[in-house]
Amino acid sequence: MKKIRITLIKSVIDRPETAKRTVIALGLKKLNASVEVEATPQILGMVRRAGHLLKVEELPSVETAVNEVAA
Repeated sequence: MKKIRITLIKSVIDRPETAKRTVIALGLKKLNASVEVEATPQILGMVRRAGHLLKVEELPSVETAVNEVAA
């Protein structure tokens, strides 16, 4: 399963309660905080709900990194 890095780039102040709770459920408490999680359908749905507050980056998989080093 691929991993993604989620970073909180905008404040949750004056945002809907559902967006605030979604950001907290993702494990983000402060501005510019990041978490690395697996891209499950549940996580992607949470990112969709609060996407206007987040930056999402796809991380290279372990197999890809190993193949690049071996080559």
